[in-house]
Amino acid sequence: MANLKEMRLRIVSVKSTQQVTRAMKMVSAAKLRKAQDAIIQIRPYAEKLHDILINLVEQNDASDFENKYAGRKETNKVLIVAITSNRGLCGGFNANVVKKVEELLATAYADYYQKGKVDVLAIGKKGVDGLKAKNISVSGTLPKLYDGLQYKRAEVVAQDLMNSFSNGEYDRIDLVYNQFKNAAVQKLMVEQFLPVEINEEPSHNADTHHYFSNYIFEPNVQEIMETVVPKSLKIQFYKALLDSVASEHGARMTAMHKATDNASELVRELNLQYNKARQSAITGEILEIVSGANALQNS
Repeated sequence: MANLKEMRLRIVSVKSTQQVTRAMKMVSAAKLRKAQDAIIQIRPYAEKLHDILINLVEQNDASDFENKYAGRKETNKVLIVAITSNRGLCGGFNANVVKKVEELLATAYADYYQKGKVDVLAIGKKGVDGLKAKNISVSGTLPKLYDGLQYKRAEVVAQDLMNSFSNGEYDRIDLVYNQFKNAAVQKLMVEQFLPVEINEEPSHNADTHHYFSNYIFEPNVQEIMETVVPKSLKIQFYKALLDSVASEHGARMTAMHKATDNASELVRELNLQYNKARQSAITGEILEIVSGANALQNS
């Protein structure tokens, strides 16, 4: 009977865990709706603004302001911004970002990393923990950025990144994050934040991602560039954060859904084992009683 008691306790424990995972799934689903609405609303605006930025930069090669955020002849130091979450229990959401950073340091930026010319900025506590577990030093952390995430908070961080690039501290800044597709699918992205990526030959094909347009500038090119370029970069950074937040809730909802289903299956198997053990115990007791009765009759 001791074995039966242990099995009953285990069934109760699994059912309690199932209640927790089901509640977490419902909470994530509610948060996902809000986060999904936010990224769906900003994505068309961000993409169109980015197209305008590319066209402006392509058409104004001689602009002094363009050179502030455009490419340089040599890349001496790189910053990788790893965007993760502050909380776990979301499947491979955070681990995938950490693995991608590790991969970049071992391949694309291997030479720079060996020379100590690659810094990693981690946004989210889980990114910090994961990178340290891989023996990757983190130059900075921003775990509180998600506390009431708003454009104003993201704008400050984006401006700091832009200042780091413009003053020559870094020659390239990459964002590594999960792009939201749907509740079950997140696409891992490595996006060049700075310098502003320019095509050697502007495209005239309307079927491509962006197309070359002729603009009439009012009041002048310089003022337009000074407004559009920083604005576009800040929006791109904010969009990456919103993508990551929506992806996190989607990944957690999916993970908790699978965990709930697994708990249901485990409870079913445990109940089956418990009933078999209980039936076996009852059969054994009946056999003992019958054997005892037979023994008394034969004595």
